[in-house]
Amino acid sequence: MKRQPSIDIVRGIVMIIMALDHVRDLMHVDSITQSPTDLATTSPLLFFTRWITHLCAPIFVFLAGTSVYLSLQNKNNTAETRQLLLKRGLWLILLEFTIVNFGLFFDIGFHTLLFEVIAAIGFGFVLLSLLLKVRSQTLGIVGLVIIFFHNLLALIPFVENSVLKTILTPLFGPAVFPFAGKAFIMGYPPIPWLGIMLVGFATGKFFELAEGQRKRLFLKIGLSALALFTVIRLVNIYGDPALWATQKDPVFTFLSFINVTKYPPSLLFCLVTLGNMFLLLAFAEQFHNTVKKVTLVYGKVPLFYFVVHFYVIHILTLFMLLAQGFNWSQLEFASGTFGRPKSVESGLPLWSIYGIWIFVVALLYKPCQWFGKYKAENNHWWLKYI
Repeated sequence: MKRQPSIDIVRGIVMIIMALDHVRDLMHVDSITQSPTDLATTSPLLFFTRWITHLCAPIFVFLAGTSVYLSLQNKNNTAETRQLLLKRGLWLILLEFTIVNFGLFFDIGFHTLLFEVIAAIGFGFVLLSLLLKVRSQTLGIVGLVIIFFHNLLALIPFVENSVLKTILTPLFGPAVFPFAGKAFIMGYPPIPWLGIMLVGFATGKFFELAEGQRKRLFLKIGLSALALFTVIRLVNIYGDPALWATQKDPVFTFLSFINVTKYPPSLLFCLVTLGNMFLLLAFAEQFHNTVKKVTLVYGKVPLFYFVVHFYVIHILTLFMLLAQGFNWSQLEFASGTFGRPKSVESGLPLWSIYGIWIFVVALLYKPCQWFGKYKAENNHWWLKYI
């Protein structure tokens, strides 16, 4: 089965959008002190700057599962695919806690160990490597059950500090574990994200359909998911721990309606993000040639782009701090604020964040293009892991 351009195009789109969130996280003037989705303090533009990036992680994880299915079909060798998947999964977890965490915090002491999307994908790969002989339809059903019902765990009245609660909490929801003056933060609880990956794996079968048939199917799935999101959200009982409410004006009421929970990814979060993903997949190959050309460059080398862009953004953050008059001794790397002092205002206004985002994405175009070409023309063993 040949490589599917629509997957790389959509993945490229979300990789580009992702950089906006990370530039905002590290460099926006209010990112240390306020949440962009807190309706009491945000603005519509700041809210949407954060909200649009909700698309990135679920689509990234979903398409990782889809790519595993397609790779398995191409190799037609379960044992080889299992071995590669297991090694790649363990490598991604190691990468998260070393190169990615350092790129995020620039903290040589690693005072914060953050389990995020790369480790969540690695965890999913490890489990998926053990499940390759299970029918894809079965794995898809399991994934849907996780997506639709994992929020019920919060409703179970566990005995406080019970062993079962201690074990399940970090698997299904965010958790912080202090140790020896450091902290392990489970930002991306692995089970909900595994559900997304399993559905992505099962969806890989749809790419065996003819292009026109696949487009119609993805369009139906995408619109159905968005319609289901709307219905469940209107009922306002289940699907997301944060219920919506009437706000000070219609705009903020709409923001409340779409303000869904990412940590962990709620049912409604998955419906709205993955629903939009299916619409993108349906039309990706009909996009303008320039759009396809640009997005394919990033979409073919997602891990390379992911790692490098963190370092580029963080180096720019340090230049920003020095330009704003801070000296090196004032920078705080162990506190989880990316070097920015907690007690003194720093950062840039939102319009500047958009300019730096465009600069970062443009700066990485040629390196990604070069690495994509190098990877296509060479067969070194280590290229399978980047």
